[in-house]
Amino acid sequence: MTGTRGDVTPAREVVELLGSRHPVVAAAAVSPRGTTIASVGAPLDADYEIGSTSKGLTGLLYADAPRRGEITPTTTLGERLPLQGVPAAEVTLASISTHRSGLPSLPAAAAPVRRSLALWLTGANPYGDTLDQLLAQTRGVRLKRARPRYSNLGFELLGHALAAGTTFRALLRDRIADPLGPDVCYAPSTPDELRPGALTGTTRSGRARAPWTGEALAPAGGVRATIGTPARLTEALLDGTAPGVAALDPVADFTGRLLRVGAAWMTLDHRGRPVTWHNGGTGGFRTWLGLDRAAGTAVVLLSATAIPVDRHGFALLTRLTEAQRRS
Repeated sequence: MTGTRGDVTPAREVVELLGSRHPVVAAAAVSPRGTTIASVGAPLDADYEIGSTSKGLTGLLYADAPRRGEITPTTTLGERLPLQGVPAAEVTLASISTHRSGLPSLPAAAAPVRRSLALWLTGANPYGDTLDQLLAQTRGVRLKRARPRYSNLGFELLGHALAAGTTFRALLRDRIADPLGPDVCYAPSTPDELRPGALTGTTRSGRARAPWTGEALAPAGGVRATIGTPARLTEALLDGTAPGVAALDPVADFTGRLLRVGAAWMTLDHRGRPVTWHNGGTGGFRTWLGLDRAAGTAVVLLSATAIPVDRHGFALLTRLTEAQRRS
């Protein structure tokens, strides 16, 4: 086990609790007393697929864009992407940010059944599309009734719409990754762009999975990071210095009043305290990032296996918060 930044005991407790079912895992524990990080099975500079936690980063970029004068509450996809003349062009970025745009989870042209079969039979990456392929698929999409509906397609389009005039990869680097410091956070389009420290994820049974890279996928699930980046990000979210921190504020119900949503970020009441969080999963990875904003505490879990870590994340955040309140 490796650790750094002061007293590493809290983060070590995290990885010890996860146990042998998560042989390669990194964790961060953030509180007013400081930040600790730890890793098992890989060095601290190894990078993980963070899956749909990428949507949380896209949500931050979305919430930051109005301050820069780049978008307004009524900006549509058609104003930012070449989608004129199709139904998706009229969808507002604001509606996508809270998963109530009417866009499906995936476009029918993406052949989700065929891709899922390829994933489970051969471990193939089901989401390697280019941006041009994504736009071509979107032109054939029929909108559904606007109601809360989790949409990977929506967040793919949202991230690329925010990056109009540049690339999502560059936007992520310039506005989130570089300001957070030297740790790694990037969005590879192909396996050739993986860093030497990129981990290979595994299934629950330990079978290796191909990396989930893809230009189209990046804003919704294609970001990779070392544990240092989300650790620094949670520090910045808690102290209010992160770009687009308003994305964490819930603005609409998602599943009744039990689960509310901001710009991607979910908030629910957990044991009497509001927890703001996002999770992620790919073919071989699981992640969870949660914050108790009132207590100033947060936990990050990155696992290189496809076994969920959400339950552990909520439990460990509660433990950290209770320890903080007693101190």
